[in-house]
Amino acid sequence: MIYQDFNGLSISWLGLGALRFPTLPGEPNHIDTVQARRIVDEAIAQGINYFDTAYTYQQGDSERALGDALSRHPRDSFFLTTKFYAAAKKDIASVFEEQLRRLKTDYFDFYLLHNVYENSIGVYEDARWNIIPYLLEQKKNGRIRHLGFSCHGALPVLKRFLEAYGKDMEFCQLQLNYIDWTFQGGREKVELLDSYHIPVWVMEPLRGGRLARLSDEEAAPLRAMRPEEPIPAWALRFLQSIPSVTMILSGMSDLEQVKANIATFQMGVPLSSRE
Repeated sequence: MIYQDFNGLSISWLGLGALRFPTLPGEPNHIDTVQARRIVDEAIAQGINYFDTAYTYQQGDSERALGDALSRHPRDSFFLTTKFYAAAKKDIASVFEEQLRRLKTDYFDFYLLHNVYENSIGVYEDARWNIIPYLLEQKKNGRIRHLGFSCHGALPVLKRFLEAYGKDMEFCQLQLNYIDWTFQGGREKVELLDSYHIPVWVMEPLRGGRLARLSDEEAAPLRAMRPEEPIPAWALRFLQSIPSVTMILSGMSDLEQVKANIATFQMGVPLSSRE
């Protein structure tokens, strides 16, 4: 496993996102905790030490399942991340305390304002809800070690948020992949974050699985260059080519996905200029 330095911490370049844990048959919001434990155990055994979830994933069952799985490992052996989404509930204090209980911890290594975009930025800015001051207070008290945000908004929204709060944010999570590099202005967003010296965390590296399921026609030029390489590896190696990308998250639903993704991070092989 390749590790990246973040403020003196050694973080696995590949992180495990808990949005796509396997669920029970016919129950999309109830996670199969036995399978989730196996996935987490295998990830840790293979060197992954960064785990990501959010208050709203599977209506809270993702946090509960991840908390259960990680509680079987020493707390200092992994980095735990979750997020607050104002569109779901604006009472930041009650959400934060509930998240600590769900995840069976007394602090978060990383914490994010979830999904800053056109319809949510006003809530995060609104002093009535006291969201950002509350989180900064939790950081001061040691219950948040590193504070950041995720952004699905267009470039003007990202710029507006950074102008207001860039000095308080330590990292930014973007939807980034070789389609959205141009389609959603990914390149410009990364350049803006670079100007603030804020490292990039990546979500949706496979664009919801689309870049793992190329048609034969789409995959043909890739297979011609690297016949043995799994198609998803191209998307992950594309991200390895971007200097400020510090964390690449992948939602993994079974052990095969864990093993395949980890294989791409055993050594760094960014895309060549030809690729």
